[in-house]
Amino acid sequence: MSFQKKLVSGDFVVLAEFDPPKGVDASDVVSNLMRVKGRVDGVVVPEMAQAVMRMSALGGAALMQQQGMETIMQICSRDRNRLALQGDILAAYFLDIRNLLVVPGEEIIYGDHIDAKPILDIDELTLLRAIKGLQNGVDMAGMELKGSPEFVTGCSIKPAKNEMALEAELKLVQKKVKEGAQFLVTPPVFNIPVFEDFMTKAKPLGIPVIATVFLLKSVGVARYIATNVPGAHMPDEMITRLRKSPDRITECVTIAAELVKSLKEICQGVQLVTMGWENRLPAILDAAKT
Repeated sequence: MSFQKKLVSGDFVVLAEFDPPKGVDASDVVSNLMRVKGRVDGVVVPEMAQAVMRMSALGGAALMQQQGMETIMQICSRDRNRLALQGDILAAYFLDIRNLLVVPGEEIIYGDHIDAKPILDIDELTLLRAIKGLQNGVDMAGMELKGSPEFVTGCSIKPAKNEMALEAELKLVQKKVKEGAQFLVTPPVFNIPVFEDFMTKAKPLGIPVIATVFLLKSVGVARYIATNVPGAHMPDEMITRLRKSPDRITECVTIAAELVKSLKEICQGVQLVTMGWENRLPAILDAAKT
């Protein structure tokens, strides 16, 4: 069953994030993809995550489609103007990419090309509106297309450091839904009770919510997130578990799997983010029995 059909039917979806290669040797990416082929409903292809230069999401998604994977291609306006964005959206459809995820894109100052200049010609709402327009057969200049693409388009929500910020984010997502967003991907979830409260607030949006499950990898990573990521709500006991575990890698996998199991009862899917540890995805899936 396709990602789109699962969203419509209400089935639980499991996505895995796969960065394109930094270079043209895609052997590691392909090898890790084959380990999860048939076990996930799709792969999310980031658009130069953390503003680190690598193969574009368009190229990466085309590569992964060639391996028989259904892809969800991220797209953002950080690096391209409206001309380039629309051109890449049409190219994506031509390359059999049928799912888009509109994201803000991390600021360039956090990446590896800090002298690069951001474009930011349009914002996320305008980009969603542009995608909707292309699907209706017209570009942003009002010119008719010869053949229209069809996509399942999602959006993201930023971490919220407090209730006021969360309320503002949810209002923004409501606008995104009006502009064509059909599913929502959340920031990493670590605290299930807090996420349950979020889901109560997000229910009026009327679209499927896919929660991000982030593989912590180490105590240091967990502590950094707890201290520096607004709205992470990292439980102290999670950090303690990692610190006391004699096998921290296995414990990280176990925690991720436990989160997946819990989230099955709360939202409509998960996105597994392993940040270079894609070889651990099968272990997470095994432990979560997905």
